[in-house]
Amino acid sequence: MATTLIVGGGAIGLSLAYHLTRRGTGPVALLERNQLTSGTSWHAAGIVGPLRATATATRLAMYAGELFPRLEEESGFPTGYRRTGGYWLAREVARMDELHRIASLGRHLGLNAAVVGPDGIGVPGLALDGIIGALRVAEDASVNPVDLCMAYARRARAQGAEIRENAPVRRLLVESGRVKGVEMADGTELLADRTALCAGVWSKRLADEADVPLPLQAVEHMYVVTEAMPGLPTPYPVLRDLDQGIYVKGDTGKLVIGGFEPHAKCWNAHGPEGDRPFLELSEDWDQFAPFMEAALALIPALNDAGIQHFMNGPESFTVDSRPLVGRVPQVDGLFVAAGMNSVGVMSSAGIGRVLADWMEEGIAPLDLWDMDIARADPLAASEAHVAVRMQEAVADVFALHWPFKQPKAGRGLRMSALHDRWAAAGAQFGLTAGWERGLWYAREPAERDLPYSVGEQPWQEIVHREAAVMEGGVALIDLSPFGKFDVTGRDALALMQHLAAAQMDVAEGVAIYTPMLNAGGGIEADVTVTRIGPESFRVTSGAATRWKDAAWLRRAGAGRNVTVSDVTEAEVVIGVMGAGSRALLQALSPDDWSAFPFSTSRAVTSAGVPCRATRISFVGELGWELSIDAARGAPVFDAFRAAGAQPLGHYALDGCRIEKGFRHWGHDLGPEVTPLEAGLGFTIDWDKDFLGRGALRAQREAGLARRMVLFDLPSRPLILHDEPIREGGRVVGLTTSGARGARTRLGLALGLVAIAPGESLRDTCARSFEVEVAGRLHPATALARPPFDPSGARMKA
Repeated sequence: MATTLIVGGGAIGLSLAYHLTRRGTGPVALLERNQLTSGTSWHAAGIVGPLRATATATRLAMYAGELFPRLEEESGFPTGYRRTGGYWLAREVARMDELHRIASLGRHLGLNAAVVGPDGIGVPGLALDGIIGALRVAEDASVNPVDLCMAYARRARAQGAEIRENAPVRRLLVESGRVKGVEMADGTELLADRTALCAGVWSKRLADEADVPLPLQAVEHMYVVTEAMPGLPTPYPVLRDLDQGIYVKGDTGKLVIGGFEPHAKCWNAHGPEGDRPFLELSEDWDQFAPFMEAALALIPALNDAGIQHFMNGPESFTVDSRPLVGRVPQVDGLFVAAGMNSVGVMSSAGIGRVLADWMEEGIAPLDLWDMDIARADPLAASEAHVAVRMQEAVADVFALHWPFKQPKAGRGLRMSALHDRWAAAGAQFGLTAGWERGLWYAREPAERDLPYSVGEQPWQEIVHREAAVMEGGVALIDLSPFGKFDVTGRDALALMQHLAAAQMDVAEGVAIYTPMLNAGGGIEADVTVTRIGPESFRVTSGAATRWKDAAWLRRAGAGRNVTVSDVTEAEVVIGVMGAGSRALLQALSPDDWSAFPFSTSRAVTSAGVPCRATRISFVGELGWELSIDAARGAPVFDAFRAAGAQPLGHYALDGCRIEKGFRHWGHDLGPEVTPLEAGLGFTIDWDKDFLGRGALRAQREAGLARRMVLFDLPSRPLILHDEPIREGGRVVGLTTSGARGARTRLGLALGLVAIAPGESLRDTCARSFEVEVAGRLHPATALARPPFDPSGARMKA
């Protein structure tokens, strides 16, 4: 049985100890540097909000409502858990759109969530001037953070956990790429099979010293507690005045008022006060004044109430305002749960459970990509970057989550070697997986810095203009951020055959699109594999999954004679796409581009520069992807531009891929979705053995219970993700992604829907569907074939 060390005795670490010992998985020891809860858990506000922005986050948060009452019974220790109900207040029309979307998701998942007008806000004493509506959530609740943690600890001990207080850890012990335990402050070593880093704001230094990027920062986070206020309702509902950045909750006849501040003040967790337990920082009324003023305007009775306590304590926030959870890519046996962005107490239930399952089963129990530590770019974890991101990362928790919103602080981390060329071509840059990438290309000043919208996107016509170029001409696409890995060695073919669902023993120069699966048949990676030589393969994956995919390949190759090299930044990649691409490339090259079959790759010369050209296309047009040494890409780019090729942005790329029905990992595909469900059965070679084959065979024999479908919505609403798909008044699935067809102009969405045993795609397409978008139902037609070039004639011309 595996032995486990947990570093950190706050709500997250204690929940993990509880869930691991509940499973009976082996010895568990928790190490707390001071006293339990003495870091940040003790001063948490204790709000328990089960409704979040995504289906996965909501499912995790809802578990608190199940666990906290049960934990009281199991431990015999009260947690103070109490349902209060709550309201998310809106002052902006765009905010109402967001609330409608979240409410739809919440209702589908079983929550009592409803959007109401100002007259439906059942809280006396509020000044509703400027409030245009609210989201009411009956399951909002509160809990006593310290009591909850004591209940976790009592039950974890009863289940066999060893909990040590006053046990500071000096460093993680890492040997040959694997954590073997920890070194304590007194120099003694504690060894274990696996270690979980759950030390909140104190996690980063331990991670840094183990070369593990952990992009979080401690900041000063504040709330005030009023004196007793007569006449408050009991219980007092949780209020979130989102557009003012504040929350209010009841506390035994008093009110707790807090906020999520722009330009949050960074705090050094390893400075002079860093080791003090139950630390309270100095009052800062200059920082807190805007929140207090907003609260006074919302609740006029506060003008007559005194302030009993000003709480200013450290809290950790991540650079993208999402938690960092899971198995660390760089160090085997090391897991992390940190950076909870001020909702650690509420999140402790779900995070503790899924991390315990992950540690035991070896794979995540559900699709946790949004919070997976494997998304973390090492450059994002630098001290300078995490500090500058706090200008907006804290406030972003309550800020309006505009569709396609881009961060402002901390830009320019990763840029292609051709960045200046794309910029000169008019690129309006946005962040995609940490890379600066042209979202669209402006031809005039009026097309730059376009505003956000919850409806028709102001860049939409630019998307159509860019895509139209490919009808007869050539578009250039920046594909440099894609992850690129060279897999070489005597066992390279065996490794590829083991991981890929498709046949990898192909001729040199053949490029194969294939999923790579986990043992359950879910899609862990969505890649193109090109055989370069007898013992050499190039694996190309998405930009966002670079670190995850690198770790997946490395771990799978352990014990084999194989080397995995990340060459992502060694090359630039230019997509040369459109009906005129062959003629343009031929004019600039001595090679024969007329006898260059689809799904093949070869060494070529373009504009006098050696390149590797691969004939594949994510836009569904005739075209090639050219990989060029990063230092030599500029002359090739310049030659393409001089020949008349036009740039095509990331938004147009997405609009092209969806009208071809192409799936995207992280949205449509993931570890819970199999190739059979995703409509990718054509990629599977059933005659060879590969990871996940047994699970897929069992699914094929049993029949599918759900299927991915491409929908056409004639009303063309803005589809994002997780919109309920309805049939006959009941929810039968959720959307996974959506976009306006860049060439067809259709409103398109991909989604997973439940199907009957033996139901064919034709049968599914005969059903009548609607998609609920921001509280409105939109008819949706399931398509048997993609609407753009369904035969693939243009792509394979």
